Amino acid sequence: MKINEIRSLTNDELNAKLVSVKTELFNLRFQHATGNLANPMLLNSLKKDIAKIKTVLTERELNINTTANKKAKV
Repeated sequence: MKINEIRSLTNDELNAKLVSVKTELFNLRFQHATGNLANPMLLNSLKKDIAKIKTVLTERELNINTTANKKAKV
């Protein structure tokens, strides 16, 4: 997932997405442990998606305006 896609979701949608991604990660870890996982890079991708979602939720909780920060740095 791209960060812009994540930021366009509401908090409820983000929480639902977080639960679904964590469930998918659990299933992939189980497949990896049994040797049935075809693409192990999916594990890294899902971990990064979880981090992105948690980052956006934290930014919203702390009321951090990321677009203003990006413009100020440029």
